[in-house]
Amino acid sequence: MLCLFLSGGEDLQQRIYSVSEVNQYIKQLLEEQPILSGILIRGEISNYKVYPSGHHYFTLKDGQGALRCVLFAGSAKYLRFCPENGMKVVASGKISAYPRDGAYQLYCTRLVSDGVGDLHIAFEQLKQKLYAQGLFAPEHKKALPAYPRCIAIVTSPAGAAVHDMIRILRRRYPLSKVLLLPVRVQGKEAPPEIASAIRYANRFQLADVLIVGRGGGSIEDLWAFNEEIVAQAIYDSQIPVISAVGHEPDVTISDLVADCRASTPSNAAEIVVPDQGELRRKLQTLSERMSKNQRHKIDVYDRRLQELQRKRVLADPVAFLQDRSMQLDFTQEKLVTAVERVLERYTHRFTHAAASLDAMSPLRVLRRGYCVAQKEDKTILRSCLQAEPGETISLRLADGRLQCVVTKKGDEHEKSDI
Repeated sequence: MLCLFLSGGEDLQQRIYSVSEVNQYIKQLLEEQPILSGILIRGEISNYKVYPSGHHYFTLKDGQGALRCVLFAGSAKYLRFCPENGMKVVASGKISAYPRDGAYQLYCTRLVSDGVGDLHIAFEQLKQKLYAQGLFAPEHKKALPAYPRCIAIVTSPAGAAVHDMIRILRRRYPLSKVLLLPVRVQGKEAPPEIASAIRYANRFQLADVLIVGRGGGSIEDLWAFNEEIVAQAIYDSQIPVISAVGHEPDVTISDLVADCRASTPSNAAEIVVPDQGELRRKLQTLSERMSKNQRHKIDVYDRRLQELQRKRVLADPVAFLQDRSMQLDFTQEKLVTAVERVLERYTHRFTHAAASLDAMSPLRVLRRGYCVAQKEDKTILRSCLQAEPGETISLRLADGRLQCVVTKKGDEHEKSDI
């Protein structure tokens, strides 16, 4: 009994910890492990969420396990790309426990893509986003002016690219005025400066065309031209924009949005203006063609003048008028003859028609001794039944009328005194 009591007494004297104390102790143990304070972990992102606070929460998983992770807003602002579920990444940070939940997790300080660089992923993500918004649409691109009076260059004043462009522009087309809008083309301040310069040029209509770019460099050096703020400024520009960033293999978002892409800054200077030597040759060719055309016209008019000089109307105007007078007399005679023939033909037709009408005329019948009987209302009597004894009728004869009174009616077979 004593041993049991002593044993039980030792148990009663053992310290009892709170849940918070245990969680805090575990947190301290984890943070004291050097391997867990700067660890790199490869995995696949799942359950990725961004809270209004700006903190990023996600899970890293592989085929056998999963690890909860948090990326606070202070570290998240350095992300070059937008993490997505299913993306394979390498996360760096420290393993610790969250005392409230008692669960350990990775406090991530940096997140990069596994395999493909994070800048490449950021480029592709922004490219897809802007394509969906229509910033690369061909119908939105503006034509470059053929003979620009003023060219504005948005680039660094310290780079070799600007000097190459100015030299080429002066050599090819010295009539154009060149305006430099100096900006930084590398670093955090570069994108807003480039966008501001483009908007400034549009606001005051400083030039007929803009060249935006810089010389070659790494993808990090050229990244200012892959920022959305620069792409939007180029898209909104009412002045045509030529993007001239890096070398031929370098393709930036600015190249895709701009109205024209130049492989290099020097190539942009060659694209934006014509070559004065070529223009002179073209003008000389046009001048020669115009002179040849004018000489041909003069030759044609000279031959025409010589032909007119040989014509009789100019050599002997009186004889020409006499010929025309004789021709007029001949034409008049032909017209008179034709009119006489027409009148003769119509006179014959009229005479024939008059004879036919006379043969069918009722008056001709009356002259043969017949008459036409009419009632007082001018109705022609065609039957004896139409008149009654005592009724007055009118008889139309060839030389006049008779008013008669009907005394008797009879048919055509009845004997008459006539």
